[in-house]
Amino acid sequence: MEKKGKNIKKGLRLVSVNFLLAALLLIGLLVGLLSWLKTYTQHGEEIEVIDVTGLSSAEAEMLLQGQGLRMVIVDSTYSDKVAFGAVVEQSPVAHSHVKNGRAIYLTVNASGKRRVTMPNMQDMSYRQVETTLRGLGLRVDENYEYRPSTYRDLVLDVKYNGRSLRPGDQLPMGAMVRLMVGFGQGTEQVTVPDVVGLTLQEARFQLLSKGLTIGAVQYDEPNNGQNKAVVYRQTPAAGRRLIEGETVALHLSNDPDKVKTGSQKDEEDEWF
Repeated sequence: MEKKGKNIKKGLRLVSVNFLLAALLLIGLLVGLLSWLKTYTQHGEEIEVIDVTGLSSAEAEMLLQGQGLRMVIVDSTYSDKVAFGAVVEQSPVAHSHVKNGRAIYLTVNASGKRRVTMPNMQDMSYRQVETTLRGLGLRVDENYEYRPSTYRDLVLDVKYNGRSLRPGDQLPMGAMVRLMVGFGQGTEQVTVPDVVGLTLQEARFQLLSKGLTIGAVQYDEPNNGQNKAVVYRQTPAAGRRLIEGETVALHLSNDPDKVKTGSQKDEEDEWF
């Protein structure tokens, strides 16, 4: 009986020792794991992010790499406050504290000014045109050019650096344009110029130079290379007399034979 009791005590001691060893092993494993995690995550070792806004992307990348950080360009925008290609924003922001190897996300300024596409301004008042152009990011010269026209306050032409613009032309954002505005019919008579064989823009320039404006415009084949089409007939014909501000209707085509035919017909009309 006594021997049996001794065996029980011996077994209990063995269990206790094994339990203690298992506990010590577990504690050792936890301490080792925490130490490894501390090293892996670089606990307590943080880097203060420098300010790279205003620098070129190449300069920003060099400085960030020197800190052990990575640069990632996520977006581009347009700003007239910093140089083209310079950093506009960064995330995390300057003076933030991050871990080694962290990515710094940058927004950079576009490498050139954004382009604005000219809309169709036909039959619009100068107030409407001003609002539209400024909304697109263009500047409008407050000094208008005035010309006689059938209708008062309509925009006859939009110019950039002295050149007439047409729908679809591209301008740099912030460019200054000037409006040519009609003030109504004049009192002087002018001779209608010959615009047969000219493009619509060329014909507009010629007519405006004489104090006349373009009236109805018709294409023989709508939407078929209109930018390259030329005038093959005009009404009234060249040489007629009109009051300043009156209009000349134009017929345009891509067919060169129509130009010759239209000119002959206008000459014949002069006899009647």
